[in-house]
Amino acid sequence: MYLPLLLAAASSLLVFLVAFFWAIEKKNNNSVDIAWAISFIATTSAGLLANHTYHPRQTLVALLIALWGIRLAIHIYSRNKGKPEDFRYQKFRNNWGGNFALKAFFKIYLLQWLLQLVIALPALLIVTSTNTPLNTLDLLGLSIWLTGFYFEAVGDWQLTKFKKDPRNKGKIMTKGLWRYSRHPNYFGEATLWWGIWLMALNIPLGFLTIVSPITIDYMLLKVSGIPMLEAKYKGNKKFQEYKKRTSAFFPLPPKDISSSKAQD
Repeated sequence: MYLPLLLAAASSLLVFLVAFFWAIEKKNNNSVDIAWAISFIATTSAGLLANHTYHPRQTLVALLIALWGIRLAIHIYSRNKGKPEDFRYQKFRNNWGGNFALKAFFKIYLLQWLLQLVIALPALLIVTSTNTPLNTLDLLGLSIWLTGFYFEAVGDWQLTKFKKDPRNKGKIMTKGLWRYSRHPNYFGEATLWWGIWLMALNIPLGFLTIVSPITIDYMLLKVSGIPMLEAKYKGNKKFQEYKKRTSAFFPLPPKDISSSKAQD
């Protein structure tokens, strides 16, 4: 089991190294976001191939990770194509001063590699495990995964379509899934990893991989997800109104803020 795990970790590290050297050449660190998506495919595929077994649960999880990773990589590439470096990395570039490339390697690429390995743990445990029959827990995990994938994929598609319309310049996306959550795509990504974790409960010590969905939840809710993105809209009156009536994460019916204003 140890060799498949080592090969899986090495394969994802290679993905981030390629992205790092590409970023140095282009002076643009957007490549790390694509590497993030591809690294999960590399990790899971390498673990599966090195284990030399292709049981139903292993194959299912590997396919789910591939579907998620390919869609996300294509979405990020299309979103960033022809655009300047993401505001997050521009901020880091301005704040870190000299030796930016070296600092970026450790603080962005190496850190994301380590985080990726933690988040990929339940999938890695599954693809390197021995065979046990599919059961109700797998069905429940798959259902939750599909729900998460729907929110992430549809949420991204709706926002992309909204931004492409020049009539929406300066406006806030408040329709579709975005009517019920300010970040339906983040909700979707967090949810699908809970689905993978449920499937991992069929494997000995699989419950310990709960660190995976907890980590992605924490990152999205407290670190690089919602806080960093919403900081861009500080002082934006339209967004603040949207924020008052719309759930930050879990999809919920929008609040009626007009009645509360009338009471005030």
